[in-house]
Amino acid sequence: MRKSMIKFSMGLAMAATLFSGVASAEEGAMNGDVANGKKIFTEGKGVAPPCMTCHGENGWGTEAMGAPRLANLGYPYIVKQLTDLAEGRRTPSGPGAVMPLFAQQLSPQDRRDLSAYVNSLNTKPDLSDLAGIKAGGQPVGERYKGEAIALYGISGKVSACQSCHGYNGRGAAPVFPVIGQQKYTYLVNQLHNWRDQSRANDPYGMMRAIAKNLTDDDIINVAAYLAWAPRETPGNGLVPETTR
Repeated sequence: MRKSMIKFSMGLAMAATLFSGVASAEEGAMNGDVANGKKIFTEGKGVAPPCMTCHGENGWGTEAMGAPRLANLGYPYIVKQLTDLAEGRRTPSGPGAVMPLFAQQLSPQDRRDLSAYVNSLNTKPDLSDLAGIKAGGQPVGERYKGEAIALYGISGKVSACQSCHGYNGRGAAPVFPVIGQQKYTYLVNQLHNWRDQSRANDPYGMMRAIAKNLTDDDIINVAAYLAWAPRETPGNGLVPETTR
C-alpha cells in the first residue's frame, strides 16, 4: 500500500508538470478577453449556439440535459476541455455529442476568452435538486457515504477526492478542476465515462484508474455529496483562487 501511494504521488507530480507545460503553451496566464468571452457565451459563434442555452445564464449547468456547471471551475481546465473537444481528444455522448462541433467554431484565443469569462462567473450557486431528481426516478446516493469517499477514499481501492481536487472538491489549479457543487447528473455521468473509458482525456489516466474501482453505489454516493459540498473548510472561510 505504501509503495502504491508513493507511486500515485509521483504520478500526481508528473501530471502537474505536464499540465503546467500545456497550460503555459495553450491556456496562458489568464490572458483571455472577458468581453469577447461573454459575447460567445451569450450570443454563440458560427453554428455554435450561445453557451448559456445549455449551461444556464449564470453558467451553473442544466440538470435535465446533463450540462455541467462552468462557472468558476478553473481557467486552465476549461481551456483544456475546449481544446480537447475541438481537437478530438474528448468525444462526449448523449446531448454533449454536439460539443466537439461547437468547440471547433472557436479559435484558440476564443477558447481563452470564453474560459476567462465563465471563470469570472462567481455567482450565487444553483445546486442540484437531489430530492427532485430522486422523485423523477433517477437513483440518488447517500451523502454521508459519499462524504467518506470524498474526504478519506476507500481503503485499498480509491484515494480521497480531496487528495487531488482539494477539500470538498473546491479545486486545485492549474491541474485539478472544481468538482464540488457540480451538477449531480454530470458527476454521475462522467464517473461512469471514466470507468468505462469512453472518456480518456485525463492526464496519465488518473481518473480512469480511480473510477475503475468505484461501484455504481460509490458513484451516486460521492456525486450526491459533492453536488452540495460546502467550499469552506470548517473554521476557515478562505477559498482557494481558481482563476490562475
